[in-house]
Amino acid sequence: MNKEEKFEVLKEKNLLAELGGGEKRIEAQHNKGKMTARERIETLLDSNSFVEMDKFVVHRTNAFGMDKKKILGDGVVTGYGTINGRKVCIFAQDFTVFGGALGEMHAEKILKIMDFAMKNGLPIIGLNDSGGARIQEGVASLAGYGKIFRANVLASGVIPQISVIMGPCAGGAVYSPALTDFIIMVENSSYMFITGPNVVKEVTGEEISFEELGGAQTHNKTSGVAHFRAPNEEVALAYIRKLLEYIPQNNLSDPPRSAPVAPPTDPMELRDIIPDNPNKPFDVKDVITRVVDHHSFFEVQKEYAQNIVVGFARLDGYPVGIVANQPKIMAGALDINASDKAARFIRFCDAFNIPVITFVDVPGFLPGSDQEFGGIIRHGAKLLYAYCEAIVPKLTIILRKDFGGAYDVLGSRHSGADQVFAWPTAEIAVMGAKGAANIIFRKEISSASNPDKKRQELIKSYEEQFSNPYVAAELGLIDGVIFPEETREVLIKALNFTLSKREHVPPKKHANMPM
Repeated sequence: MNKEEKFEVLKEKNLLAELGGGEKRIEAQHNKGKMTARERIETLLDSNSFVEMDKFVVHRTNAFGMDKKKILGDGVVTGYGTINGRKVCIFAQDFTVFGGALGEMHAEKILKIMDFAMKNGLPIIGLNDSGGARIQEGVASLAGYGKIFRANVLASGVIPQISVIMGPCAGGAVYSPALTDFIIMVENSSYMFITGPNVVKEVTGEEISFEELGGAQTHNKTSGVAHFRAPNEEVALAYIRKLLEYIPQNNLSDPPRSAPVAPPTDPMELRDIIPDNPNKPFDVKDVITRVVDHHSFFEVQKEYAQNIVVGFARLDGYPVGIVANQPKIMAGALDINASDKAARFIRFCDAFNIPVITFVDVPGFLPGSDQEFGGIIRHGAKLLYAYCEAIVPKLTIILRKDFGGAYDVLGSRHSGADQVFAWPTAEIAVMGAKGAANIIFRKEISSASNPDKKRQELIKSYEEQFSNPYVAAELGLIDGVIFPEETREVLIKALNFTLSKREHVPPKKHANMPM
């Protein structure tokens, strides 16, 4: 074979690998409204930036006629490239090859690019579209999953891990995305579950569709497994690009700063957001968007546990994590799901050097036997643990209610906040005035000639004495009481002075977070 013939062989192999499962299967993929693995990579990455690895890898199985079905690439495309100039590593499962099923060499390709990402401190992005374990390879495919799971755990907190579910993801395959930092799902074409509808029906008799059991809406709204729901694949990939605007390359890097853009609204509008009636709800996002940089708030898990709001934003150009009670939903009370949602978000921010800003309006933890039986003590402790554990700058603004144990949990001085400020509308107390008066003055009220009148007098007296931020300010438990219109300026100054924060924790193998 001469030199030109060898060049021709390479050309043919490249074309064959890029064809995947063949034109018919590519057409079938397109007919489902789905892109191929290579098209997804091309859409996501900067033009001409992708460098492919292991393009010619094939499986090593000969049983069940697999010796006659060796397709270059073995059902997954791996490599590295850039997104808006940012270096990233990526793998994309190819459903046109064996339905994207994972076998030994398929897994080894994923492990190799994950190892490359770890060594070079680069985010890893996984585009999942797979029928699951490759049955023909038996336990070798299960071993492949196990190795990937361990790699996910070793990478956790070291490099950002982003998963996009762009097709089926079932059985053990779901655990790799579940171990990553963010999961993005596509409506009507992606689903995740441990056991599918057929098995569910056989075992329990329940009839349920793929979409109802594990679709994008289910995991964004009901289970909280996913973080974003996209109407199509293009938007799903756009979410990745958006996420990377806020997060660093790795745990030793700082998040990317942008040019500051002040919100166009008049700061004085913040004075009118809190209603005069302390029991009337308001939308905390009206506060957030008037404080952070213009058009910078990017909400995470917006459909799940809506009584708490979490997301990324920029303040004076610096990426920050936002945690805020949402008075519009359940009065902003903390429950099991809200505690889990906020705790995991705070831990991500802490792992990747992103300051946390908390806006508080919380009447306490949600009461009820369902919450107690469900372990609200344990779940609430996760949130408390996350705040106490985090060593990034932590800034807190108390907007209105800050009652009971929730006061300690949500970014208080006692859980390690660096600066805590309150608006004049803040009420910091063990409980609301009505409940407190009924307990403290029970005898006076019951013995009064007019109990109702006496109760109202005592409630008013309690409110004047304790339902304000000044007792906490006098004790140095908050750093100041500020006018609402000063919030952005105060937070920017506090952030700039705490970015150089250094805090050391006792040496340990690892802590034992309540799970």
